[in-house]
Amino acid sequence: MANRICELLNLEYPIFQGGMAWVSESNLAAAVANAGGVGLIAAANAPTDWVEQEIKAAKGLTNRVFGVNIMLLSPYADDIAQLVIDEGVKVVTTGAGNAGKYIDKWKEAGIKVIPVVPSSALAVRMERAGADAVIAEGCESGGHIGELTTMTLVPQVVDSVNIPVLAAGGIADSRGVKAAFALGAEGVQVGTRFLVANECTVHANYKESVLKAKDTDTIATGRITGHPVRVIKNNLARQMQKLEREGDAEGIEKLGGGALALAARDGDVKAGSVMCGQIAGLVTREQSAREIIEEMFS
Repeated sequence: MANRICELLNLEYPIFQGGMAWVSESNLAAAVANAGGVGLIAAANAPTDWVEQEIKAAKGLTNRVFGVNIMLLSPYADDIAQLVIDEGVKVVTTGAGNAGKYIDKWKEAGIKVIPVVPSSALAVRMERAGADAVIAEGCESGGHIGELTTMTLVPQVVDSVNIPVLAAGGIADSRGVKAAFALGAEGVQVGTRFLVANECTVHANYKESVLKAKDTDTIATGRITGHPVRVIKNNLARQMQKLEREGDAEGIEKLGGGALALAARDGDVKAGSVMCGQIAGLVTREQSAREIIEEMFS
């Protein structure tokens, strides 16, 4: 395809694999890159040496463009912001905050900066700060979410900025890609579909939960904390719902600590946090990253 996203990063397909904590590592990122999209390593709250290890591993698996997703609330954010420069990473996406203080030095290093935004106001701020594009992510997404749906958010972001916009949230097949382009996006970011890629190393129980999920099987938990998270309904989600009704934000935060790793790494999909988007009902089989991308753009 020929559009501004493909031209910006020399891509075959304008698709980013979402930066999913405890999921998006070197194997998946390299597989997506080799298939013509942008694979992302999710730094999340991981220490800097782990992120460095994954970047080096990805370099050994692909000579195509891959990037790092930096969660700006991480205690290691400053160090990882420097690490991506030192390692010559080509693209950085950011979430959970304002990337403004890092953008100048990333741009000086030749890194393409593409923040994830939940509102047109933040998109405008990121454009003014020098971002090359933005990812407008609707609340249909798995994991941490904003308030607006993809359908309402994307066209408003497109109309508010001049840089390219990628759409995220609720996209898992070619119909979703077409819809994103109809809304004015020039690319898409996909998370849930890549959870069941052959190259994804998340625990098999996690994959099975996604494959079995139907359209009503996810819920947004923790709204009273100010950081809502979309997950598959399970014992943990029900406990969080109860705490939310009781107004216990502190209890929710405590209960959620380590819950994602418990599901993604250890395979406990009852007590762990199985982050997944509302589109899971369309995700019904495991495929290679290449098959997923080619099918979505067929």
